[in-house]
Amino acid sequence: MIEQNDKEVANVDEALLLTALKDEELDQFRQEFMELHPYDQATFFAKLDTEERAKIYHFLSPEEMAEMFENLESDEEEYKEFLAEMNPSYAADMLAHMYADDAVDVLNELDKEQVVTYLTIMDNDAAQEIRELLHYEEYTAGSIMTTEFISISANQTVRSAMYILKKEAPQAETIYYVFVVDEDKKLVGVISLRDLIVSDDDTMISEVMNDRVVSVSVSEDQEEVARTMKDYNFLAVPVVDFQNHLLGIITVDDIMDVMDEEASDDYSKLAGISDLDKVDRNPFGAAKKRLPWLVILLFLGMFTASLIGRFEDTLNQKAILAVFIPLIAGMAGNSGTQALAVAVRGIATGDLEEESKWKLIIREAGTGLITGATCGVLITIVIYLWQGDLVLGFLVGLSILTTLIVATLAGSLVPLLMHKMKIDPAVASGPFITTINDIISILIYFGMATMFMSYLN
Repeated sequence: MIEQNDKEVANVDEALLLTALKDEELDQFRQEFMELHPYDQATFFAKLDTEERAKIYHFLSPEEMAEMFENLESDEEEYKEFLAEMNPSYAADMLAHMYADDAVDVLNELDKEQVVTYLTIMDNDAAQEIRELLHYEEYTAGSIMTTEFISISANQTVRSAMYILKKEAPQAETIYYVFVVDEDKKLVGVISLRDLIVSDDDTMISEVMNDRVVSVSVSEDQEEVARTMKDYNFLAVPVVDFQNHLLGIITVDDIMDVMDEEASDDYSKLAGISDLDKVDRNPFGAAKKRLPWLVILLFLGMFTASLIGRFEDTLNQKAILAVFIPLIAGMAGNSGTQALAVAVRGIATGDLEEESKWKLIIREAGTGLITGATCGVLITIVIYLWQGDLVLGFLVGLSILTTLIVATLAGSLVPLLMHKMKIDPAVASGPFITTINDIISILIYFGMATMFMSYLN
C-alpha cells in the first residue's frame, strides 16, 4: 500500500488536471483525478482558485467530494470559504456523506447559524448522528469519536457475526476491532478481525472474545485518550458513558490529528503566542494574537528596569557591574527554559507520576548546582584574567551559581504548581519564565554586589 501511494504521489500531473479542468474536459479530468489518493486530491484542490474550485463542484458528486474533504488540512476561514462557494444543498449532502466525526470537525469551525442551516437541509439520519456528536464538549473523547462502528452480541455465533461484519463494513470507519455488547448495549468484550476469521463458525462470540476491554469515558480529555492509545498501541478504542454503554469509537487517524494539535498548541504556548499552526498572512491578525503576551512581558520588563534603577548607587560606585547584567540574566533565562521544557514534557506525556515529582525537583536542583558551579568557576577565572579583579570575578561567579540554582528550580516548579491548580502548564511559557528569572537574577546579582561593595572598592 505504501509503494502504491508513493507511486500515486509521484504521478500527480497537475498541469494535465488543470488543463482538463479549464477546458471542461469532464471525462478526462475525472479519469485522472479519481485515480489519485484522496490526500493528493485534497492537496490539488487546495491550490485552486475560486473559479477552478467551482468547476470541481460540478465535476464531483457530493459523495466523492466528501472523501476528498475529509483529507483537507485547512483552517477555519478556508473551511468557511469552501462551503460558501458550494450550493447549500450540495454542501449539506457532502457533509452527510462524511464520517460523522469528520463532519463535526468541519462544522465546529463554522458559525452556529451556518451549522443549523446545513443540519436542517441534510438527510435526517445523518443530521441526527451529527447533532449527537455536536453536543459533546470540544476536546473531549465524545467530540472526536465516530459512531460508524460495528458491534455484535456476545450470545451469537461467529458465523452470524461475520454476516453482520460483511453487511456493515462498508459504512464502518474501521473493522479491525469488533466490539461486543450485551442486551443493554453495555460494552462486555472485544474481538479482533483476525480472531473472527480463524474461529470456527459455530463458536459462540462469548467464548472467543476478550472481556478485559480498555475503554475511555465520553467526557475524558482528548489528550488523555491519545496517551491511552499510545500506551496500548491501539488502532481504535471504545468510548463509553458512566454506565458503560458503548457510544462510539476513536480511531488511530483521529488520534494522530489530536497529537499534532496538542503538540502545536503546547509549542505555541511555550513561544508565548496562540494558534501557531494557523499561518496568518495578515500582519494585523498576527499582531493581535501576539500582543497580549508581549504587553504582559513589557510591564514585567519595566519592573526589571525599575529594579536596576534601585541599585543606581551601586552601579555609580562600580560601573563595571553593568557589563555582566546581560550575562547573568541570559544564563538564568536559558537555564529556566531548559528546566521548564523537561517539566512540561513530563506532564504532557504522563511520565511525571505523583511519586516522581519530588525526584524531578531534586534532580533539577542538583543540575542547577552542578551547572552553576561549573559556569561560576569559569567566569571567575575569565574575569580575573580580563580585569585582574579576583573579588569581582568571585562576585559574578557566585551570582551565577545562585541564579542558576534558583532559575532551574523556578523552571521546574512553576509548571508543576500550575498543573496542580488545574492550569495548563504550557502557559508557563519560555518568555514568561525568562522574564521572571530576569527579575530573580537582578535581585541576586545586585544584592550580592551591595554586600560585596566594600571589598570591591
